[in-house]
Amino acid sequence: MNWYSSVQVLSKVLEQLAVTDGAGTLLDADAGFALFREWIEECRGERRRVYFVGNGASASMASHFSTDLAKNADVPTEVFTDCSLITATGNDFGYEQTFAYPLGQRMVPGEVLIAISSSGNSPNAVAAVARARELGGRSVTITAMSQDNRMRALGDLNFYLPADSYGMAESGHGAVLHHLIDLFTQRGA
Repeated sequence: MNWYSSVQVLSKVLEQLAVTDGAGTLLDADAGFALFREWIEECRGERRRVYFVGNGASASMASHFSTDLAKNADVPTEVFTDCSLITATGNDFGYEQTFAYPLGQRMVPGEVLIAISSSGNSPNAVAAVARARELGGRSVTITAMSQDNRMRALGDLNFYLPADSYGMAESGHGAVLHHLIDLFTQRGA
């Protein structure tokens, strides 16, 4: 595949962004982003946290966008990428609990979890989304690959890209999250 073909594939993936609510109802993308922003603004106004989780490249994105949101929107954020926390939790409670366990120690009702996963089926990310629900938090999932992935079925707000490769999924997820940050950096935000 040449460069132009890759750009065309990514463009098509982004054009097919599907945003659904917790009942699986399809929302207009701009309405989905507006609700996403509203939830984050509520956290900012109440000094509540927005948490980020992801594995591999998605962990990198979680860290990146946690920083961007804290810096550009003045929102308290937390990301579970500390290697001591991950390895101790994984060793003591199993890798599936690497996000859900610390989330259970911290999250209070009304806070937001942003879970990023290309497959939408990573057991530790799925467990974190389920834990957020138990704690009265809101969860936003950002997934790709299979449209019937597990995280998408659990989130309160779900951003899904029909990418069939990790490169396209990760590039698309970066675009979705950059758009969110841009909503806070535009004039009047």
